Amino acid sequence: MSVTSEAAAVRRGPLVVVGGVIAAIMVASLADAVLALLALAAGAPDDFQPLEPGSYVFLTAVGVIAGAVGWAVVRKVSKDPEALVRWLVPAVVVVSFVPDFLLFGDGGATGVAALLLMHVVVAAVAVFAYRKVMPLSGR
Repeated sequence: MSVTSEAAAVRRGPLVVVGGVIAAIMVASLADAVLALLALAAGAPDDFQPLEPGSYVFLTAVGVIAGAVGWAVVRKVSKDPEALVRWLVPAVVVVSFVPDFLLFGDGGATGVAALLLMHVVVAAVAVFAYRKVMPLSGR
């Protein structure tokens, strides 16, 4: 089998990709909801806005969609996309922590820890979905 036909065999249609991204948003938002409830039960302030569903669901959707765009760009332009995402994904997650650290005054350690965990969970769910619907090996 030629390289071209192997690549075509793993290429997914746009509906599959969109479905995978939507599924990632839903699963990650559900996981975020569990983390938010646990944080609130553990003592995070009840009025900590980032633990409200309207905040974390919106930001999860933005993050997963932005990640999908970045993943697609990496697939298209990188000579070794596997190697690139191996360091890029953790780097982006760590950079995404920065705004959360500024919220210690409002959310305390428990609220901020929950937000940091949310970032990691969203990234893990998103990368799993991207690998299924936009495999790197078959660019």
